[in-house]
Amino acid sequence: MLIHPWDAAQDDEEWRSWLRTRDFGQIAVNGVAGAAPVVVPTHFFYDGDAEVLLHLARPNPIWAALDANPVAVVSVHDDYAYIPTSWRSDSPETGVPTSYYAAVQLVCRAEIVDDKEGKAEILRRQLAHHQPAGDHGEVSADAGPYRKMLSSIRGLRLRVEEVRAKFKYDAHRPAELRERVSRGLAERDLPGDAAALAHQRRRGAITTS
Repeated sequence: MLIHPWDAAQDDEEWRSWLRTRDFGQIAVNGVAGAAPVVVPTHFFYDGDAEVLLHLARPNPIWAALDANPVAVVSVHDDYAYIPTSWRSDSPETGVPTSYYAAVQLVCRAEIVDDKEGKAEILRRQLAHHQPAGDHGEVSADAGPYRKMLSSIRGLRLRVEEVRAKFKYDAHRPAELRERVSRGLAERDLPGDAAALAHQRRRGAITTS
């Protein structure tokens, strides 16, 4: 992912606070030489510091890929909007369109978890995150409604080794252009436009302050 200086996160708190409210993305693994990378959409639990936890079905092709190469990338993007030519120029014939978006990529080293108690622990932590009210059955290696299903899944512990964060919202552009885009986003109001507008205004304020 190309990250220009003006698109980079201002600090760790910017990307952490954004990622804290998101728990669905893609895990990508280069895998076996000569084969296409494996990319799996999935829910996950990020502990906010150094570890991502998730589980997947045993037949998933990701396991062979991880055996070949244990480096994985957890990729999350959101708050995206298409910015048309007319918003970035006085003339739609000369304007250059772009995409606004926020993205965080966690570069990780994977540990596959196959023991029942290890898998149960991952499930407990995921359920505690996704269903904090506790409205689910007991999760245990030897008790509860899920114990017989543990053999059908494998767990993943992903140790975060690098973070790549990008907030692409024209923060480096002149105030006049940013305001024109702001008006366009507010008037169009497609899904994603409001979130993109909030980032655009926030990032512009940081850059010009």
